Amino acid sequence: MCIMCKQYTAAELEQLFLLDAVDPALLAQCRADSRKAVARLVRRHDRAQEEKKRVLALYAYEHTAWERGHARVAGVDEAGRGPLAGPVSIAAVILPHDLFLPKLNDSKKLSPKVREALFAEIQEKAIAVSSVLVDAKTIDRVNIYQATINGMYEAIFSLDEEPQEVLIDAVRLENLPMDSQSIIKGDAKSASIAAASIIAKVTRDRLMDEYDKLYPEYGFAKHKGYGTAEHIAALKKYGPCPIHRVSFEPVRSMVRESTLHEGT
Repeated sequence: MCIMCKQYTAAELEQLFLLDAVDPALLAQCRADSRKAVARLVRRHDRAQEEKKRVLALYAYEHTAWERGHARVAGVDEAGRGPLAGPVSIAAVILPHDLFLPKLNDSKKLSPKVREALFAEIQEKAIAVSSVLVDAKTIDRVNIYQATINGMYEAIFSLDEEPQEVLIDAVRLENLPMDSQSIIKGDAKSASIAAASIIAKVTRDRLMDEYDKLYPEYGFAKHKGYGTAEHIAALKKYGPCPIHRVSFEPVRSMVRESTLHEGT
């Protein structure tokens, strides 16, 4: 056992790791320590450091914008373009330069528990947050792509602080008065877009949970309106409800078939 590590029990070393009070020399000694508990602490530390690097790397686009003098950078993303029911949810978020959000990532890669925790932290600590819901009737009238575009513009212009640059997940917004970038898979590459993806998804998921109470036969709390086998079976049994997107298949065909039957 290494001399430096002999001074500490595994419990004492755990506290030092928690306090980030392990210097490089002690860390090297811990790596050579034969105790299994110490080895577990080192592995945990290494995972935490890798996660920290991953999250910090998400700020690359933001740092580039900040270096151009654009202090307020908004990330924009949506949730719910694909479901058969419910709104599409859009959010815009401006993060402070010094905010570190552990576990920040594309909302789809996070558990509901982590998403909820990050949602609360983003709402509390962000410079500005805006959220927009575009309902199913509007989606049916203008199409899902245009509904998403319109919602993104609304979310950006609804921010309490005007952004100097906007980072958007995949979509191009040609009519913004400020600089903007469309980033493919931006919710996994930009901290601001990732934060917006979390706000958009949690906002929509909470609403779908409420719709589940109004229309319990469809199971919205479970599938959030996506076209799962359970959802399709409920549609076949009960027909569409007021929040279904009648321009989406198979809802459209079901409505058409129902109309034909009524006319005979």
